Amino acid sequence: MAYATMYAFRKPFNAATYGEYTLWGFQLKSVLLTSQIIGYMLSKFIGIKVISELTNTSRKRLILYLILFAHAALLLFAIVPVPFKFVCLFLNGLPLGLVWGVLFSFVEGRKLTEALAAGIAIGAILSSGLVKSLARYLMENPYIKVPEFWMPFTVGVLFLPFLFLSIWMLQQIPEPDPEDIARKTERSALTSRQRGRIFIMFLPGILAFILLYLCLTVFRDFRDNYAVEIMEGAGEFQAGIFAKTELFVAFIVLLTTSLVIFINNNSRAFFLCQWLIFSGFLTMVLAGIALKFDAISFLQFTVISGIGMAMGYVPFQIVLLERFVAAFSIRGNVGFLMYLSDSFGYLASVLLIFSGEFGWWNFEKSQLIVQLAIYGGMAGMVFSLGGLLYFLMRRKSNNNASII
Repeated sequence: MAYATMYAFRKPFNAATYGEYTLWGFQLKSVLLTSQIIGYMLSKFIGIKVISELTNTSRKRLILYLILFAHAALLLFAIVPVPFKFVCLFLNGLPLGLVWGVLFSFVEGRKLTEALAAGIAIGAILSSGLVKSLARYLMENPYIKVPEFWMPFTVGVLFLPFLFLSIWMLQQIPEPDPEDIARKTERSALTSRQRGRIFIMFLPGILAFILLYLCLTVFRDFRDNYAVEIMEGAGEFQAGIFAKTELFVAFIVLLTTSLVIFINNNSRAFFLCQWLIFSGFLTMVLAGIALKFDAISFLQFTVISGIGMAMGYVPFQIVLLERFVAAFSIRGNVGFLMYLSDSFGYLASVLLIFSGEFGWWNFEKSQLIVQLAIYGGMAGMVFSLGGLLYFLMRRKSNNNASII
């Protein structure tokens, strides 16, 4: 509930086009989107240190402060003149990138970590579609048409009760018990020296993880941020389409991810997860090729490629690094590696947006998403297979880590 609620403070503005406004010769939405994602990206780099060093006492109210700060930025977004609105979205994105790490710290290192984190991920998928559909309804309904600049703040107001309830519920979660620690290793904060040791110990595999996650993040962000433009460009847009497509994606991903959740052996789950990610990239590639040959419709491509992306993105976030830490007996936490991967993934997303604004690619957004599925999927297959081979060889050497 907490993570799904966060999307109500981050994603609503994507449902508007702001088509009549420009800033510095660029479309206003592109400037706003870039500003928010730069703030979000910077928070990922900040999170490499902050989340990996997070303690149980400091996380209790942090998530509440982060989201309320983001909501205050949306109020400013509604009020300030158009030339300064991009600053508000930068401030909106800056705290929200830390939310995932704070939430995951509540559930990592437990017998049921993957099941609990799957709920977080599925909630995020559903919320992303629901929030955009709700945002369109607020702007288009015949009763009270909310102006597009006030719409993001209004959506946030509607979700505030769910935020307060979820924060209270989080505070009731007990600490890991001895059985949790025996099965998943003890989780603790990491110093900069300890983070460096982990990185050097598994350098080739970690680089493979960063690169494959970069491919997933670029596709996911482009698909999510430009959902309206992509569907309009393909002639498939309907006000409630996002909630419908993401519901189907969430259902399929829940089924595939459950294959890993119920495996107790950490090494087996770790390697199965990597095969699942490889299969996700393959699904993206096949969906793009099928659309090129007119074997499927654009709406079908959107759903199938979204399933492929989520087959990689969701297991990476909720299973891969959790089982990596446990399989190689690393006494630390998932936050360091997650935010290291996240930071470069969002950096690539920012560069893609900038390159489009400066004319380095001239595809329609509905065409570019197909190129990203095919070529990004192929690159992801190479990186995921390379990481799998490295860790298979590393596991055979029985050279486990013992950090701290």
